[in-house]
Amino acid sequence: MAVITITESNFEQEVLKSDKPVLVDFWASWCGPCKMLSPVVDEIAEATPSIKVGKVNVDEEGGLAQQFKVMSIPTLIFFKDGKVANQTIGVQPKAVIEQMINS
Repeated sequence: MAVITITESNFEQEVLKSDKPVLVDFWASWCGPCKMLSPVVDEIAEATPSIKVGKVNVDEEGGLAQQFKVMSIPTLIFFKDGKVANQTIGVQPKAVIEQMINS
């Protein structure tokens, strides 16, 4: 499944009201570690059709970053039934992200 762009206007529909669990990647275009993590997130999106994967550009969607207390990027937040189920900060190996999704 393709990665979707999450904004303040579609967050409720795409994440909170999603019928699938959602992995959200908080990132910025100037962030080197975010660029390193991005292909891994894309890979997980393609390989795991049971979840939805979205990305939030913190420079454009500062309100969402603030709402979820994102202080460092990249931050991955995994939502289940509209609630935060798990979270990681920094570049993570694919296995760690998969474990976060499956736990």
